[in-house]
Amino acid sequence: MSAATLSPITASLYVALGGGVGAVGRYQLGRLVTHWAGQTMHFPWPTLAANVIGSLAMGLLFGWFARHGGANESLRLLVGIGLLGGFTTFSAFSLELLQLIQRGSPGLAVAYAAVSVAAGLAALYFGLVIMRGVA
Repeated sequence: MSAATLSPITASLYVALGGGVGAVGRYQLGRLVTHWAGQTMHFPWPTLAANVIGSLAMGLLFGWFARHGGANESLRLLVGIGLLGGFTTFSAFSLELLQLIQRGSPGLAVAYAAVSVAAGLAALYFGLVIMRGVA
């Protein structure tokens, strides 16, 4: 099914369904890794595991799309955006970063990575500062 044949509501439902499954998968993976590594771990193993697994899955999905002549829009929305987006947004970041490199824009890729990490950390910090001031 192409993007032209999917209504915005139907497309959103694909994303929502996949996102719910991905979020539950992320939660269960975190529980499993925490059980395996122990409650007193000093490294964020659950997040690292989700980021690596999600990036691998995104590579497999888009490699499959490339091999088979393009993305099935329903599958792209359900799995690529929904499931993997709910599981980890790092997979989308990894895909976009690699696409910039493959398109011959390594400088832009480095800038994207640096700005994404720096801006994300800064936004998190300012959010904490704001909420500490409110509380």
